[in-house]
Amino acid sequence: MTRSLQAVAYRRPSVLESSAGGRRLGLETSRGATPTGAEDHPRFFAGFLTSPQVASAGLLAVADVAAARYYQRQLRASLDPVVTGNGDRLRFESFSGCGGVYARLDVLEAGLGGGEVGHGTTNVDVNNPLREALSRIGSDDPLHLRVGPEELAVTTLDGPVVEKKVPLPDRWLRGFAEAQVIAAGFDLRAELPAADAVRFLRALPRGGGRGASTGPRWVVPAGRTLRPTTRAVPGAVCLPGPERLIALQRVLRHATALRVYGPTVTGATSTASAWEAVLPGMRLTLTLSPDASRGFSGEGGVLDALATDEAAEDAELISVLLAWEPRVDIADLATASGLTAERVRAALVRLGTSGRVGYDTAEAAYFHRELPYDAERVEHHNPRLRSARALVAAGAVALDGALGTVTAEDGHVHRVRDESGVLTCSCLWWAKYRGGRGPCKHALAVRMVRRGAAAGQRGGRVVRAGAGAEQRRTHAEPGTVRIDGGVR
Repeated sequence: MTRSLQAVAYRRPSVLESSAGGRRLGLETSRGATPTGAEDHPRFFAGFLTSPQVASAGLLAVADVAAARYYQRQLRASLDPVVTGNGDRLRFESFSGCGGVYARLDVLEAGLGGGEVGHGTTNVDVNNPLREALSRIGSDDPLHLRVGPEELAVTTLDGPVVEKKVPLPDRWLRGFAEAQVIAAGFDLRAELPAADAVRFLRALPRGGGRGASTGPRWVVPAGRTLRPTTRAVPGAVCLPGPERLIALQRVLRHATALRVYGPTVTGATSTASAWEAVLPGMRLTLTLSPDASRGFSGEGGVLDALATDEAAEDAELISVLLAWEPRVDIADLATASGLTAERVRAALVRLGTSGRVGYDTAEAAYFHRELPYDAERVEHHNPRLRSARALVAAGAVALDGALGTVTAEDGHVHRVRDESGVLTCSCLWWAKYRGGRGPCKHALAVRMVRRGAAAGQRGGRVVRAGAGAEQRRTHAEPGTVRIDGGVR
């Protein structure tokens, strides 16, 4: 597994303070992205939390996931949560060390008061003393929240006084991207009232750890609750590794409802699902990978988008039009860019691989954020994508109508067929997963060659860019594209 060390620096530790004027929660920020570019210790908010107990419990739940491994628990992980200011809300996100649970606390406009929310994304320090202080909040007296340094601190302190270095595996970064892609295929399957949600969640098994999984679990809506079922019947939702919902226990007594999201069930194969606790002025969502022993990084949902040069060009264009919106409107982007809605969606998937967009299941919409990690390497370190490109470069792909033939390095010949838009393959990967974890390397290679042939037949084209970003592409010579007078 490829790893790097991520240096996260803060001017001081985050702290919860009490004074004559009331309690003040100061969350310190690291280097992050803002509308004006990268900035050390950006400031996103200074105001009040309208429900301090709820917000404290939600922050602790996000921090729980950041510090947890739900598989191979003897290995520890601790990655500081990510905070995004979207103009009307604050989003706190984290990912478990095992790569199988994604958590997000959305503090909405109704949960904030007395201050404007800025725009940008960075890490936020949630240290152990702060966790202990947050867990002791016992009243809902107004709590002042500051996300970012005090104005005085910006001018008087010389550099960071707190620095953390944490391992950042490539599979963790890929998982962050895959979780957004998978969630975009979810629909609301059930909504439980508060009391029924509490009873259901408290009745879940608390076991876990390596070897605990006995196959996929399923639940199906039944009146005001969910009942277990042994089969993936229509309307069912997969509950893979129910012990991974333990972070929701932090907010149960404050929840007004529990919403459950999942994809349309098409077979008995386990799927991911999202579990959202509806809170006063906030939402806490946990997205679970299809199995406790299986992180999001291998799901392959982003591979098709990564494999096309067209999506790369479209993503470059769409990125210019993003403006830290809390809801990315695909129709507006299509109008501004001159692209079809389908190509805009593919571009957003591509941007998701570098952490530039997330997906909110509650609003069924993407949102703009910029992960403060070296996420650009996600594409380059995806093994199936690398292998597919190597096959194309080696001339191992031959096309014959709907049939593609791929000759592997060991001499084995694999047949790839187009069945109603789905590429099937004769390889062991397809036989095992049947497309449930994305395309195999042979199908990817065939798709690359087929798209390349189609692009060669189309020749040059013009792509329109809105909002003043004009990018004219004209055909120069084979293998080159001219952009604004330059050749790429």
